[in-house]
Parts: sequence; C-alpha cells; structure tokens
Amino acid sequence: MATVYIPVLMRDLTGGREQVNVTGRTVAQVIDALDAAYPGAKARLCDGDQLARSLAVSVDGVITRLRLYAPVQADSVLCFLPMIEGG
Repeated sequence: MATVYIPVLMRDLTGGREQVNVTGRTVAQVIDALDAAYPGAKARLCDGDQLARSLAVSVDGVITRLRLYAPVQADSVLCFLPMIEGG
C-alpha cells in the first residue's frame, strides 16, 4: 500500500493521522481510495476531475507533472503540497 502524508488542513478528516496507507496504481486511484476511507478528501484535493490548481503532488520525492496520471507503486510515498507562486 502507498503511504500518503496528510496535509495539516486535512487531518480533521483522518482523525489527526499524519499519514495513511491506501492502494492505487495512479495518483487518481490513490485519491479515490483516500476518499473512500476518509470522505471529503477528494473534494479538498481535486477540482472536478483534476488535481486542484493550488496543489502539487510528490511521488517518491519527485514532483510529478503527470499529476493525477502519475504511476504509483505499492511502496510509494505521496505528498500533496501547496503550489508556490511568486513574482
């Protein structure tokens, strides 16, 4: 199962847990599994059928440009991070 680090603002959904384990072969499937276990997670991570524009996702320490389509291995570690914008 993949390990997902839960952002602080979502820990109310997970009973305060900082990380959870879920299955999935893509980031999208991991989010669906996360939402099944912790209702409301998908609404906070996605905007419709896309990852929220304000978020980036890291799979095994690498920010992926594939976003929801990024492959996930059984032992992967995922982190959802706020996008940093500036100018």
